[in-house]
Amino acid sequence: MRQTVVILDFGGQYTQLIARRVRQEHVYSHVLPYSATADEIAAFQPIGIIFSGGPASVLDADAPSCDPGVFTLGVPVLGICYGMQLTAHLLGGQVVRAAKREYGLSSVRPDRQCILFADCNVVNDCWMSHTWQVAVPPEGFRVIASTDTCPVAAFADEARRIYGFQFHPESVLTEYGKVMLENFLK
Repeated sequence: MRQTVVILDFGGQYTQLIARRVRQEHVYSHVLPYSATADEIAAFQPIGIIFSGGPASVLDADAPSCDPGVFTLGVPVLGICYGMQLTAHLLGGQVVRAAKREYGLSSVRPDRQCILFADCNVVNDCWMSHTWQVAVPPEGFRVIASTDTCPVAAFADEARRIYGFQFHPESVLTEYGKVMLENFLK
């Protein structure tokens, strides 16, 4: 049986790049619109779900969202950029306008005890592109990476296997992005 990762598209410019990076790890990826129901996603029997980035703010009245049932499917979920913010928003965290918008490389300090950062350096250059960021993670989550201007650059609820990156691991400019995606997929 073929392993599949479902990628929910929230309108980010990197959605197809995420799909490509997953396929480069020999895992089939299928892109669905953010409006896909949990049942539609479950029909693919995914080994994981990735939320793409997107240009909106999760605080906008008409912001793209997803079926909250996605978090109860029992498979790992990784939110990237907007996807991380949406995860925080839907699960009770707090998202705010960043004091300083980031666009470019930032030095990210990961908690290498988290499986997603196994085999990464103590400090990694990661590609950031955001105006909004998570200020308070949802209950049950812990901060697993930070930058000088983004205290919650990544978070994890390891018991439920739900993760979020404010940065873009799919970008070749993210120093250990390939390793981080491999760790999520495996």
